[in-house]
Amino acid sequence: MALLIVKFEDSVLQRVSINGGSVTIGRGPDNSIPIDNLAVSNHHAEIKSEDGHLVIQDLGSLNGTFVNNQRVKQSALKHGDVVLIGKHSIHVDEKSRGEAPVAVNRPSGNLSGGVKEAPKVDETFILDTAKRRKMMQEIAAAGERSQITPSRVRVATLVRVKGQIEKAEYQLTGKLTVIGKSEMATVRLRGWFKPKMAAQINRRDDGYYLGRGDRVPKINGKPIWSPTLLSDGDLIEVCGVELRFTIPE
Repeated sequence: MALLIVKFEDSVLQRVSINGGSVTIGRGPDNSIPIDNLAVSNHHAEIKSEDGHLVIQDLGSLNGTFVNNQRVKQSALKHGDVVLIGKHSIHVDEKSRGEAPVAVNRPSGNLSGGVKEAPKVDETFILDTAKRRKMMQEIAAAGERSQITPSRVRVATLVRVKGQIEKAEYQLTGKLTVIGKSEMATVRLRGWFKPKMAAQINRRDDGYYLGRGDRVPKINGKPIWSPTLLSDGDLIEVCGVELRFTIPE
């Protein structure tokens, strides 16, 4: 029996045994290992036990799955391997035979010792770290799978109405559009005190959804607290910037 030890920084969050079958990892509550972190996709990865061997497979996640700091789509796992998913690590222990797995409650931010809780967010967000920047540049050069072809799919556009941003118009051709000061942001905000991620727009099968980041955005003057479907002509307001959302018929 192999043991998967889930950690956030130095804190053990969960221990999961796997002896045949599979373990799913993601932000969705239906996963065997739910990870409530902004860098993790709803269904991020899966670990299977096949003929006594462990195999991990990335499920098309946005930020990728890493084994011993190497990005993988599928890889065999052995004792001592460390899987990195977002800011969480999963340590593979194949020598804990007979040891009962123990589920550990997630630490809250006000526990003694300064234990940090993983940040929560409604949608997946690309990590703004040096490690991820290089990875995202490589993905962009190769052509990210999440890009869509305007000739086949209705592509929405953000048009600047008010505020300091780099462009007058942005086509939303990716699954994720970040509005903020981060280098990863599609809509780059200007100003010393602008947040790295003020808000975000996620493309789903049924349309584009505006979600909050470090700020609560507005649609047509009304604050939105959860992902909200955008309609043609909607006015988005966040951090002093106004953007008109348009989508062709």
